[in-house]
Amino acid sequence: MSTRIHPTAHVEDGVSIGPGTCIWEHVHVRAPARIGAECIVGEKSYVAYGVTIGDRVKLNAFVYVCTGVTLEDGVMVAAGSVFTNDRFPRATTPDLRALRPSEPDEATRPTRVCAGATLGARSVIGCDLTIGRFAMVGMGSVVTRSVPDFHLVLGHPARSVGIVCRCGEPLLRFARAGQPPESFERRCRACGLAYAGEAGKLQELGPPR
Repeated sequence: MSTRIHPTAHVEDGVSIGPGTCIWEHVHVRAPARIGAECIVGEKSYVAYGVTIGDRVKLNAFVYVCTGVTLEDGVMVAAGSVFTNDRFPRATTPDLRALRPSEPDEATRPTRVCAGATLGARSVIGCDLTIGRFAMVGMGSVVTRSVPDFHLVLGHPARSVGIVCRCGEPLLRFARAGQPPESFERRCRACGLAYAGEAGKLQELGPPR
């Protein structure tokens, strides 16, 4: 499989791109970012230096991925989503006499989006956190804390409101945001996968089809 890079894209020397990946119009990828196989990077998106992107990842249009971000395999980042990497950003030094450098420093905080997770359109992702496997962030949400595996989070700031399947179908809606039931069992009506929850931990009861 060949890599396809649109003529208007700016992919800097030193960027690693896997086979079958498509880089679309007016994308900017800075070195030494790494992008895996069979990915899609949508038009006018930006991928900063040092970013690591796994295989079969989809970035829709106008996505901003800053330094310190890792996207594992199968992650989807919908249009207009923004990552951050500094909790207390300033443009200049305290005396206003010099710009702060853009390179990572002691204030740069990492973010990891684990395999299979989805970030909804125009979501804003804080830093120094992890979004769990197959978690789902609702469109327009502002994520300020880590998200457990398979949890659905919504709002400003985002809070857990339910559980979703690997396929994305909702499995369970919490009676109160942020408070999953002590125990439950559910089978996905869309794909048939079964899950059990106990003391806040989710277990898959069978392999994916």
